Amino acid sequence: MYRWIAGVTAGITAAFGLCGPVAASVPPASDTVTKEVSVAGTAEPDTIFANRKSLYEQVSTLTQIPWYRLAAIDQYERTLTRVHPKDRKHPERILGIFIPKARWAGPLNPDQEDTDPTSINVFSGIGLDGDGDGKADSNNDTDLLYTVATRLAPYRHATDDFSIGLWSYYQNTRAVQRVMQYAKLYETFGKLDLFDHAFPLPVKSNYSYRSTFGMGRNWGGRRVHEGTDLFAPYGVPVRSTCYGVVEIKGWNKYGGWRIGIRDLNNHYHYYAHLQGFDKGIALGDVVKPGQTLGWVGSSGYGKPGTQGKFPPHLHYGIYRDTGLTEWAFDPFPLLKHWEIEEKRAKK
Repeated sequence: MYRWIAGVTAGITAAFGLCGPVAASVPPASDTVTKEVSVAGTAEPDTIFANRKSLYEQVSTLTQIPWYRLAAIDQYERTLTRVHPKDRKHPERILGIFIPKARWAGPLNPDQEDTDPTSINVFSGIGLDGDGDGKADSNNDTDLLYTVATRLAPYRHATDDFSIGLWSYYQNTRAVQRVMQYAKLYETFGKLDLFDHAFPLPVKSNYSYRSTFGMGRNWGGRRVHEGTDLFAPYGVPVRSTCYGVVEIKGWNKYGGWRIGIRDLNNHYHYYAHLQGFDKGIALGDVVKPGQTLGWVGSSGYGKPGTQGKFPPHLHYGIYRDTGLTEWAFDPFPLLKHWEIEEKRAKK
Protein backbone atom coordinates (compact mmCIF):
# COMPACT_ATOMS: atom_id res chain seq x y z
CA MET A 1 0.00 0.00 0.00
CA TYR A 2 3.03 2.22 0.18
CA ARG A 3 4.00 2.06 -3.48
CA TRP A 4 2.42 5.42 -4.22
CA ILE A 5 5.29 7.05 -2.35
CA ALA A 6 7.90 5.45 -4.60
CA GLY A 7 7.28 7.73 -7.56
CA VAL A 8 7.60 10.84 -5.44
CA THR A 9 10.79 9.55 -3.83
CA ALA A 10 12.29 8.81 -7.23
CA GLY A 11 11.39 12.29 -8.39
CA ILE A 12 13.04 13.84 -5.34
CA THR A 13 16.18 11.77 -5.88
CA ALA A 14 16.36 12.85 -9.50
CA ALA A 15 15.84 16.48 -8.61
CA PHE A 16 18.75 16.38 -6.20
CA GLY A 17 21.05 14.40 -8.42
CA LEU A 18 21.68 12.20 -5.38
CA CYS A 19 23.01 15.23 -3.51
CA GLY A 20 21.79 15.88 0.03
CA PRO A 21 22.01 18.98 2.18
CA VAL A 22 24.76 19.91 4.57
CA ALA A 23 25.31 22.90 6.79
CA ALA A 24 27.24 26.01 5.84
CA SER A 25 29.55 27.64 8.38
CA VAL A 26 29.80 31.41 8.62
CA PRO A 27 32.62 31.95 9.11
CA PRO A 28 34.21 28.45 8.79
CA ALA A 29 36.37 28.92 11.89
CA SER A 30 33.28 29.21 14.10
CA ASP A 31 32.01 25.74 13.16
CA THR A 32 28.44 27.00 13.36
CA VAL A 33 25.45 26.70 11.10
CA THR A 34 23.36 29.49 9.72
CA LYS A 35 21.76 28.16 6.54
CA GLU A 36 21.10 24.87 4.79
CA VAL A 37 22.75 24.48 1.38
CA SER A 38 23.31 21.72 -1.14
CA VAL A 39 26.61 19.83 -1.25
CA ALA A 40 26.93 20.16 -4.99
CA GLY A 41 25.21 23.51 -5.17
CA THR A 42 22.70 22.14 -7.71
CA ALA A 43 19.61 22.67 -5.56
CA GLU A 44 18.44 25.92 -4.04
CA PRO A 45 17.64 25.93 -0.30
CA ASP A 46 13.96 26.57 -1.06
CA THR A 47 13.87 23.40 -3.18
CA ILE A 48 15.56 21.36 -0.47
CA PHE A 49 13.09 22.53 2.17
CA ALA A 50 10.10 21.97 -0.14
CA ASN A 51 11.14 18.41 -0.96
CA ARG A 52 11.80 17.56 2.65
CA LYS A 53 8.43 18.92 3.71
CA SER A 54 6.73 16.95 0.96
CA LEU A 55 8.28 13.74 2.26
CA TYR A 56 7.34 14.56 5.85
CA GLU A 57 3.73 15.13 4.80
CA GLN A 58 3.54 11.87 2.84
CA VAL A 59 4.82 9.76 5.74
CA SER A 60 2.58 11.75 8.08
CA THR A 61 -0.41 10.65 6.01
CA LEU A 62 0.61 7.00 6.43
CA THR A 63 1.47 7.09 10.13
CA GLN A 64 -0.70 9.96 11.41
CA ILE A 65 2.33 11.59 13.06
CA PRO A 66 2.18 15.36 12.37
CA TRP A 67 4.69 16.49 9.76
CA TYR A 68 6.27 19.00 12.14
CA ARG A 69 7.23 16.22 14.55
CA LEU A 70 8.83 14.22 11.77
CA ALA A 71 10.65 17.37 10.68
CA ALA A 72 11.84 17.91 14.25
CA ILE A 73 13.25 14.37 14.46
CA ASP A 74 15.03 14.80 11.15
CA GLN A 75 16.53 18.16 12.19
CA TYR A 76 17.66 16.82 15.56
CA GLU A 77 19.37 13.92 13.79
CA ARG A 78 21.05 16.40 11.46
CA THR A 79 22.49 18.34 14.41
CA LEU A 80 23.93 15.12 15.84
CA THR A 81 25.68 14.36 12.56
CA ARG A 82 27.29 17.80 12.55
CA VAL A 83 28.96 17.16 15.90
CA HIS A 84 29.65 13.43 15.29
CA PRO A 85 30.45 13.32 11.55
CA LYS A 86 32.71 10.26 11.70
CA ASP A 87 30.40 8.12 13.82
CA ARG A 88 27.34 9.01 11.73
CA LYS A 89 28.85 9.10 8.25
CA HIS A 90 26.38 8.30 5.48
CA PRO A 91 25.89 8.94 1.74
CA GLU A 92 24.47 12.25 0.64
CA ARG A 93 20.67 12.26 0.87
CA ILE A 94 17.69 14.48 1.63
CA LEU A 95 17.17 13.52 5.27
CA GLY A 96 19.53 13.70 8.22
CA ILE A 97 18.14 10.63 10.01
CA PHE A 98 20.83 8.06 10.78
CA ILE A 99 20.26 4.53 12.07
CA PRO A 100 23.34 2.38 12.82
CA LYS A 101 23.59 -0.77 10.72
CA ALA A 102 23.41 -3.06 13.74
CA ARG A 103 20.13 -1.48 14.80
CA TRP A 104 18.75 -1.41 11.28
CA ALA A 105 19.64 -4.95 10.20
CA GLY A 106 19.72 -6.54 13.67
CA PRO A 107 22.67 -6.91 16.05
CA LEU A 108 23.18 -10.62 15.27
CA ASN A 109 22.48 -10.37 11.54
CA PRO A 110 25.54 -11.77 9.69
CA ASP A 111 24.78 -9.39 6.82
CA GLN A 112 24.94 -5.86 8.22
CA GLU A 113 24.12 -4.55 4.73
CA ASP A 114 20.89 -6.57 4.65
CA THR A 115 17.96 -4.93 2.84
CA ASP A 116 15.53 -7.85 2.98
CA PRO A 117 12.66 -6.84 5.30
CA THR A 118 11.96 -10.46 6.20
CA SER A 119 15.46 -11.39 7.33
CA ILE A 120 15.88 -8.01 9.04
CA ASN A 121 12.77 -8.81 11.08
CA VAL A 122 14.08 -12.31 11.89
CA PHE A 123 17.23 -10.78 13.39
CA SER A 124 15.22 -8.15 15.33
CA GLY A 125 16.33 -5.25 13.17
CA ILE A 126 14.06 -2.21 12.93
CA GLY A 127 14.50 -1.48 9.20
CA LEU A 128 11.30 -1.29 7.15
CA ASP A 129 10.36 -0.86 3.50
CA GLY A 130 8.66 2.51 3.27
CA ASP A 131 8.42 3.02 -0.49
CA GLY A 132 7.19 -0.43 -1.50
CA ASP A 133 10.22 -1.47 -3.57
CA GLY A 134 10.72 -4.66 -1.56
CA LYS A 135 13.88 -3.38 0.11
CA ALA A 136 14.56 -1.88 3.53
CA ASP A 137 17.50 0.38 2.73
CA SER A 138 19.11 2.32 5.60
CA ASN A 139 20.14 5.03 3.13
CA ASN A 140 16.74 5.38 1.47
CA ASP A 141 15.04 8.54 2.73
CA THR A 142 11.51 7.14 2.68
CA ASP A 143 12.54 3.86 4.33
CA LEU A 144 14.36 5.77 7.07
CA LEU A 145 11.55 8.20 7.84
CA TYR A 146 8.87 5.50 7.67
CA THR A 147 10.89 3.24 9.99
CA VAL A 148 11.27 5.91 12.66
CA ALA A 149 7.65 7.04 12.31
CA THR A 150 6.38 3.48 12.63
CA ARG A 151 8.32 3.05 15.89
CA LEU A 152 6.66 6.17 17.30
CA ALA A 153 3.14 5.86 15.87
CA PRO A 154 1.79 3.56 18.65
CA TYR A 155 2.39 6.32 21.21
CA ARG A 156 -0.25 8.49 19.55
CA HIS A 157 -0.51 12.29 19.52
CA ALA A 158 -0.75 13.56 23.09
CA THR A 159 2.40 15.49 23.99
CA ASP A 160 3.26 13.37 27.02
CA ASP A 161 2.61 10.10 25.19
CA PHE A 162 4.68 11.12 22.19
CA SER A 163 7.48 12.21 24.51
CA ILE A 164 7.46 8.72 26.02
CA GLY A 165 7.79 7.33 22.51
CA LEU A 166 10.79 9.55 21.85
CA TRP A 167 12.37 8.39 25.10
CA SER A 168 11.81 4.77 24.07
CA TYR A 169 13.51 5.42 20.74
CA TYR A 170 16.44 7.60 21.89
CA GLN A 171 16.87 6.64 25.56
CA ASN A 172 18.02 10.24 26.07
CA THR A 173 16.14 13.00 27.88
CA ARG A 174 17.98 15.70 25.92
CA ALA A 175 16.76 14.17 22.66
CA VAL A 176 13.15 14.27 23.85
CA GLN A 177 13.44 17.93 24.84
CA ARG A 178 15.11 18.97 21.60
CA VAL A 179 12.66 17.19 19.31
CA MET A 180 9.67 18.67 21.12
CA GLN A 181 11.23 22.15 21.00
CA TYR A 182 11.90 21.86 17.28
CA ALA A 183 8.39 20.55 16.64
CA LYS A 184 6.97 23.59 18.40
CA LEU A 185 8.97 25.89 16.13
CA TYR A 186 7.90 24.11 12.96
CA GLU A 187 4.27 23.97 14.06
CA THR A 188 4.25 27.68 14.97
CA PHE A 189 5.77 29.00 11.74
CA GLY A 190 4.57 26.27 9.36
CA LYS A 191 7.83 26.15 7.43
CA LEU A 192 11.32 24.62 7.57
CA ASP A 193 13.47 27.61 6.65
CA LEU A 194 13.98 29.02 10.14
CA PHE A 195 17.69 29.79 10.05
CA ASP A 196 17.76 33.58 9.71
CA HIS A 197 19.59 35.60 12.37
CA ALA A 198 19.70 39.12 13.80
CA PHE A 199 22.26 41.12 15.78
CA PRO A 200 21.33 41.07 19.51
CA LEU A 201 21.20 44.89 19.74
CA PRO A 202 19.63 47.36 17.29
CA VAL A 203 22.44 48.15 14.85
CA LYS A 204 21.55 51.86 14.96
CA SER A 205 21.94 52.02 18.74
CA ASN A 206 25.05 53.11 20.64
CA TYR A 207 27.14 50.03 21.49
CA SER A 208 30.64 48.61 21.34
CA TYR A 209 32.13 45.14 21.66
CA ARG A 210 35.23 43.07 21.04
CA SER A 211 36.20 39.43 21.44
CA THR A 212 36.33 38.65 25.16
CA PHE A 213 35.82 34.90 24.99
CA GLY A 214 38.15 32.93 27.27
CA MET A 215 39.22 35.86 29.41
CA GLY A 216 39.44 35.30 33.18
CA ARG A 217 36.75 36.17 35.70
CA ASN A 218 37.28 36.48 39.47
CA TRP A 219 33.89 37.07 41.08
CA GLY A 220 32.59 33.78 42.46
CA GLY A 221 35.94 32.04 41.93
CA ARG A 222 38.21 31.62 38.95
CA ARG A 223 36.09 31.28 35.82
CA VAL A 224 36.48 31.60 32.07
CA HIS A 225 34.40 34.16 30.19
CA GLU A 226 32.10 32.11 27.97
CA GLY A 227 30.86 34.79 25.62
CA THR A 228 31.21 38.34 24.32
CA ASP A 229 30.31 41.53 26.22
CA LEU A 230 28.42 44.18 24.24
CA PHE A 231 28.55 47.51 26.09
CA ALA A 232 25.54 49.79 25.65
CA PRO A 233 23.48 52.26 27.74
CA TYR A 234 20.77 51.08 30.10
CA GLY A 235 17.51 50.32 28.35
CA VAL A 236 18.84 49.44 24.88
CA PRO A 237 16.62 46.59 23.58
CA VAL A 238 18.11 43.08 23.68
CA ARG A 239 16.84 41.02 20.77
CA SER A 240 16.65 37.37 19.87
CA THR A 241 19.37 36.45 17.38
CA CYS A 242 17.44 33.45 16.05
CA TYR A 243 14.25 31.48 15.75
CA GLY A 244 14.08 29.50 18.95
CA VAL A 245 12.33 28.42 22.14
CA VAL A 246 12.81 30.11 25.53
CA GLU A 247 14.55 27.45 27.62
CA ILE A 248 15.39 29.44 30.76
CA LYS A 249 14.34 32.79 32.17
CA GLY A 250 15.04 34.25 35.59
CA TRP A 251 17.81 35.13 38.03
CA ASN A 252 21.33 33.74 38.29
CA LYS A 253 23.84 35.11 40.83
CA TYR A 254 26.46 35.45 38.09
CA GLY A 255 24.33 36.50 35.11
CA GLY A 256 21.65 38.42 36.94
CA TRP A 257 18.40 38.57 34.98
CA ARG A 258 19.13 36.20 32.12
CA ILE A 259 17.35 34.32 29.38
CA GLY A 260 18.34 31.34 27.23
CA ILE A 261 17.05 30.47 23.74
CA ARG A 262 17.45 27.10 21.96
CA ASP A 263 17.59 27.20 18.13
CA LEU A 264 17.22 24.56 15.40
CA ASN A 265 20.98 24.06 15.13
CA ASN A 266 20.93 22.86 18.75
CA HIS A 267 22.73 26.02 19.78
CA TYR A 268 21.83 27.63 23.09
CA HIS A 269 21.89 31.45 23.00
CA TYR A 270 22.49 32.99 26.43
CA TYR A 271 21.75 36.64 27.33
CA ALA A 272 22.80 37.93 30.76
CA HIS A 273 22.85 41.06 32.98
CA LEU A 274 19.49 42.31 31.68
CA GLN A 275 17.69 45.24 33.24
CA GLY A 276 14.44 43.32 32.85
CA PHE A 277 12.40 41.12 30.50
CA ASP A 278 9.79 41.99 27.94
CA LYS A 279 6.46 41.22 29.64
CA GLY A 280 5.34 39.09 26.70
CA ILE A 281 8.20 36.60 27.05
CA ALA A 282 7.66 33.41 29.07
CA LEU A 283 9.32 30.02 29.44
CA GLY A 284 8.53 27.79 26.50
CA ASP A 285 7.64 30.69 24.20
CA VAL A 286 8.69 30.68 20.57
CA VAL A 287 10.70 33.72 19.44
CA LYS A 288 12.04 34.99 16.11
CA PRO A 289 15.08 37.01 15.01
CA GLY A 290 14.92 40.64 16.10
CA GLN A 291 12.19 40.10 18.70
CA THR A 292 12.76 42.05 21.93
CA LEU A 293 13.59 39.85 24.91
CA GLY A 294 14.54 42.54 27.44
CA TRP A 295 16.88 45.49 27.92
CA VAL A 296 20.56 46.09 28.61
CA GLY A 297 21.33 46.37 32.31
CA SER A 298 23.94 45.63 34.97
CA SER A 299 22.26 42.93 37.04
CA GLY A 300 24.11 40.07 38.72
CA TYR A 301 27.05 39.25 40.99
CA GLY A 302 24.83 38.91 44.03
CA LYS A 303 21.41 37.97 45.39
CA PRO A 304 18.28 38.54 43.28
CA GLY A 305 17.92 42.18 42.36
CA THR A 306 21.61 43.10 42.69
CA GLN A 307 22.46 45.85 40.19
CA GLY A 308 25.31 48.16 39.28
CA LYS A 309 28.42 46.19 40.18
CA PHE A 310 29.76 46.79 36.66
CA PRO A 311 28.95 49.02 33.67
CA PRO A 312 25.75 48.21 31.78
CA HIS A 313 26.30 45.64 29.04
CA LEU A 314 24.89 42.51 27.46
CA HIS A 315 26.76 39.26 27.98
CA TYR A 316 26.01 37.09 24.95
CA GLY A 317 27.13 33.47 24.69
CA ILE A 318 26.47 30.45 22.47
CA TYR A 319 26.69 26.82 23.52
CA ARG A 320 26.80 23.74 21.31
CA ASP A 321 24.98 20.56 22.35
CA THR A 322 26.59 17.26 21.30
CA GLY A 323 23.62 15.17 22.42
CA LEU A 324 25.21 14.31 25.77
CA THR A 325 27.22 17.38 26.77
CA GLU A 326 27.27 21.10 26.01
CA TRP A 327 30.06 23.64 25.75
CA ALA A 328 30.61 27.26 24.76
CA PHE A 329 32.28 28.56 21.63
CA ASP A 330 33.33 32.08 20.70
CA PRO A 331 30.31 34.03 19.38
CA PHE A 332 32.35 37.01 18.17
CA PRO A 333 32.69 35.90 14.50
CA LEU A 334 28.96 35.30 14.26
CA LEU A 335 28.17 38.63 15.90
CA LYS A 336 30.30 40.44 13.34
CA HIS A 337 28.64 38.54 10.51
CA TRP A 338 25.11 39.26 11.74
CA GLU A 339 25.96 42.92 12.34
CA ILE A 340 27.34 43.36 8.83
CA GLU A 341 24.41 41.54 7.23
CA GLU A 342 21.84 43.59 9.10
CA LYS A 343 23.53 46.89 8.31
CA ARG A 344 23.77 45.88 4.67
CA ALA A 345 20.06 44.94 4.61
CA LYS A 346 19.06 48.31 6.08
CA LYS A 347 20.95 50.14 3.34
